[in-house]
Amino acid sequence: MPIEFHGTTVIAVSRNGKVAIAGDGQITLGATIMKKGAVKVRRMRDSSVLAGFAGSTADAMTLFDKFEAKLEHYRGNITRAAVELAKDWRTDKILRRLEALLIVADREHMFVISGSGDVIEPEDGIASIGSGGPYALSAAKMLLKHTGLEARAIAEEAIKTAAEICIYTNDKITVEELA
Repeated sequence: MPIEFHGTTVIAVSRNGKVAIAGDGQITLGATIMKKGAVKVRRMRDSSVLAGFAGSTADAMTLFDKFEAKLEHYRGNITRAAVELAKDWRTDKILRRLEALLIVADREHMFVISGSGDVIEPEDGIASIGSGGPYALSAAKMLLKHTGLEARAIAEEAIKTAAEICIYTNDKITVEELA
């Protein structure tokens, strides 16, 4: 069964040595808004790593915990932690049933991690997931290309743009930034 990302938009943007991850606050169940102010982003590893999720909330919280444990085990090496989480997620009988996607980032790297074993590092310093992800990604790409806005402002504006288009995205935005 494919993952339904309704009610989730998360975007990560890197610019000028700063990284921001923003998430909207909407959680839906079918066609019903269940919550407007959910927090889908968090800081990890003494605030040196940011993470955001799309998909099932309980599954994402489990994956956040697993990723954070990998970060500790590999002493903050985000690349190794991402790869090892993806391997476990794909091969473990229980973990592979989890339905979510993660974006993780530090000042040097950004990855989208999936349960199918994907660990994707975007080429342009922008990654987006969730139902409004494509809209936020498009907005962020244009803002990065045509403005001097910082990472945080680009991430916020991208979520606002997605909220204007995607019925599963709202403008109750949470942003975390590494400056």
